[in-house]
Amino acid sequence: MAFHEHRFSVAPMMDWSDRHCRAFHRLLSRRARLYTEMVTANAVIFGDRDRLIGFGEDEHPVAVQLGGSDPDALAQAAAICADRGYDEINLNVGCPSDRVQGGNFGACLMRDPELVAACVRAMKARVDIPVTVKCRIGVDDQDPEMALDRLADAVLAAGADALLVHARKAWLEGLSPKENRDIPPLDYDRVHRLKRRLPDVPVSINGGIGSLDEVEAQLRHVDGAMLGRAAYQQPELLLEVDARLFGEAPPHADAFAAVEAFEPYIGAHLAAGGRLHDVTRHMLGLFTGRPGARAYRRRLAMEGVRPEAGLAVLRAAVDEVRRAEERRSLVA
Repeated sequence: MAFHEHRFSVAPMMDWSDRHCRAFHRLLSRRARLYTEMVTANAVIFGDRDRLIGFGEDEHPVAVQLGGSDPDALAQAAAICADRGYDEINLNVGCPSDRVQGGNFGACLMRDPELVAACVRAMKARVDIPVTVKCRIGVDDQDPEMALDRLADAVLAAGADALLVHARKAWLEGLSPKENRDIPPLDYDRVHRLKRRLPDVPVSINGGIGSLDEVEAQLRHVDGAMLGRAAYQQPELLLEVDARLFGEAPPHADAFAAVEAFEPYIGAHLAAGGRLHDVTRHMLGLFTGRPGARAYRRRLAMEGVRPEAGLAVLRAAVDEVRRAEERRSLVA
């Protein structure tokens, strides 16, 4: 696996990293690796595949994240996703929600490295694309030194191509999924130690990274870094990724140009019967920190949700920022 493609990724995020979000993020960076929301193996096998795992050709490189603990089902789902053209299969061993605990997948699998290894082995036998594992450093009362090494060694022996590590424990008892994103302390050093122990294994880090400065700092210790909420809530920072991390020109000169380039995609979605808010909900943070950003968000939040809302609403929202910046420049 060419892990330089993982040098920078946007993390899989439930309810956020859907195909509209990914299409928007791809306009901002050609090189960021994008991930789907987690989708269960059984949903892939028995559900509406176009809705659940459909993606556009412009999204590459794009990975699908699968959830499950049945090796046969995961192998079947992985084969379906590989046939669809995904660049990577990622197994979720980090999500702490009640739903995944009830289904015996996600973070609770940190307790059963051999089962995770069996899942990886089964998927590797069915697909030719990379199979990776995204995990925590441990769960509940586990010792992260032992828990992470045990999981890493097991899945690598089974053929896993890379490890993506959220540098927090997950507390399955006592904390909500939301609290699990913030309350357990970050331990970047633990992930750095894993990389030093496994110098030939691609290791990427996730969790609490909030800027490209922090990404660059992490890349001194590991092979790749993931942004999650920061990329979603401040997507304009993605316009800097290609230049800062890959030495390439950005896809668009600025956020205004990116929105204009996104209009044909949104227009096609509207023409197919979709709603504006399906797409623009992922764009609310685009102008964060700029004059007019609040008016932009307000207009999209209040007018963009109307069933009849069209591109004119988005254009009017963007104009709020343009006018505010013009007023500031006149004052200056």
